[in-house]
Amino acid sequence: MEGGAALALLEGAAELLVAKGRKVERFDLRRARPPDSELLGMILGRSGKLRAPAMRTGGVLAVGYNAEMLESLFGKT
Repeated sequence: MEGGAALALLEGAAELLVAKGRKVERFDLRRARPPDSELLGMILGRSGKLRAPAMRTGGVLAVGYNAEMLESLFGKT
Protein backbone atom coordinates (compact mmCIF):
# COMPACT_ATOMS: atom_id res chain seq x y z
CA MET A 1 0.00 0.00 0.00
CA GLU A 2 1.44 3.34 -1.01
CA GLY A 3 0.79 7.10 -0.71
CA GLY A 4 -2.86 7.99 -1.05
CA ALA A 5 -4.07 4.51 -0.17
CA ALA A 6 -2.04 4.62 3.06
CA LEU A 7 -3.49 8.03 3.94
CA ALA A 8 -6.99 6.63 3.37
CA LEU A 9 -6.44 4.41 6.43
CA LEU A 10 -6.45 7.58 8.52
CA GLU A 11 -9.95 8.62 7.40
CA GLY A 12 -12.09 8.77 10.53
CA ALA A 13 -9.17 7.92 12.81
CA ALA A 14 -8.85 9.97 15.98
CA GLU A 15 -5.35 8.86 16.92
CA LEU A 16 -2.19 7.66 15.20
CA LEU A 17 0.42 5.61 17.05
CA VAL A 18 3.80 5.22 15.38
CA ALA A 19 6.31 2.78 16.85
CA LYS A 20 9.98 3.57 16.35
CA GLY A 21 11.97 1.00 18.27
CA ARG A 22 11.17 1.33 21.96
CA LYS A 23 9.57 4.73 21.46
CA VAL A 24 5.94 5.29 20.49
CA GLU A 25 4.82 8.62 19.08
CA ARG A 26 1.14 9.54 19.58
CA PHE A 27 -0.75 12.00 17.43
CA ASP A 28 -4.24 13.30 18.20
CA LEU A 29 -5.57 13.66 14.67
CA ARG A 30 -8.72 15.47 15.80
CA ARG A 31 -6.84 18.31 17.48
CA ALA A 32 -3.67 18.73 15.42
CA ARG A 33 -3.41 16.62 12.28
CA PRO A 34 0.07 16.89 10.77
CA PRO A 35 0.34 17.68 7.04
CA ASP A 36 -0.08 14.68 4.72
CA SER A 37 3.59 14.80 3.70
CA GLU A 38 4.61 14.46 7.36
CA LEU A 39 2.10 11.66 7.97
CA LEU A 40 3.43 9.77 4.96
CA GLY A 41 6.96 10.10 6.32
CA MET A 42 5.80 8.42 9.53
CA ILE A 43 3.69 5.59 8.13
CA LEU A 44 5.65 4.65 5.01
CA GLY A 45 8.90 2.74 5.10
CA ARG A 46 12.02 3.29 3.00
CA SER A 47 10.45 1.31 0.15
CA GLY A 48 7.57 3.79 -0.01
CA LYS A 49 5.09 1.18 1.19
CA LEU A 50 3.08 1.10 4.41
CA ARG A 51 5.19 0.02 7.38
CA ALA A 52 4.31 -3.27 8.99
CA PRO A 53 2.53 -4.14 11.04
CA ALA A 54 -0.24 -1.61 10.52
CA MET A 55 -3.50 -2.14 12.35
CA ARG A 56 -6.64 -0.15 12.86
CA THR A 57 -8.87 -0.69 15.86
CA GLY A 58 -11.75 1.69 16.33
CA GLY A 59 -10.43 5.21 15.93
CA VAL A 60 -6.77 4.26 16.40
CA LEU A 61 -4.29 3.43 13.63
CA ALA A 62 -1.11 1.77 14.93
CA VAL A 63 1.93 1.51 12.66
CA GLY A 64 5.18 -0.29 13.40
CA TYR A 65 6.10 -2.92 15.96
CA ASN A 66 6.28 -2.21 19.67
CA ALA A 67 5.12 -4.98 22.01
CA GLU A 68 3.90 -2.59 24.72
CA MET A 69 1.91 -0.54 22.21
CA LEU A 70 0.23 -3.64 20.81
CA GLU A 71 -0.53 -4.98 24.29
CA SER A 72 -2.15 -1.68 25.24
CA LEU A 73 -4.38 -1.88 22.17
CA PHE A 74 -5.21 -5.57 22.08
CA GLY A 75 -4.36 -6.91 25.53
CA LYS A 76 -1.82 -9.56 26.37
CA THR A 77 -2.25 -12.84 24.56
